[in-house]
Amino acid sequence: MILVGSSVWIDYFNGVRTPQTGWLDAALGQEVLAMGDIILTEVLQGFWRDTDYKRARRLLLRFPVFEMWGQEIALKSAEHYRFLRKKGITVRKTVDVVIATFCIRHDIPLLHDDRDFMPLEKYFNLRAVEI
Repeated sequence: MILVGSSVWIDYFNGVRTPQTGWLDAALGQEVLAMGDIILTEVLQGFWRDTDYKRARRLLLRFPVFEMWGQEIALKSAEHYRFLRKKGITVRKTVDVVIATFCIRHDIPLLHDDRDFMPLEKYFNLRAVEI
């Protein structure tokens, strides 16, 4: 099972060609992909047209959707963020720390295209999909 990050889905729906969107396109129907509730929100809130929103919503809800928030993940995410900050690394979005912490906790690889996940790979063994 692989969790696909918001930035990859957003690029995919916008037709942006990257190694990650290429991987995603090839994986659809071939790999077991998962969705997180936070990611679902981030992706769907960006659609302007109702028809695009409904089509994307229908597609994304075909995947298992995990509830990513909760006390355990919230506390561990705060620990991860504080650890990185003490090392002089500031992750720009708290939500990225939550997504990474969820993946680390459940040993789920993450397909992403976001530099904020790199310190979490380095210090906490977040497994990223190799492209």
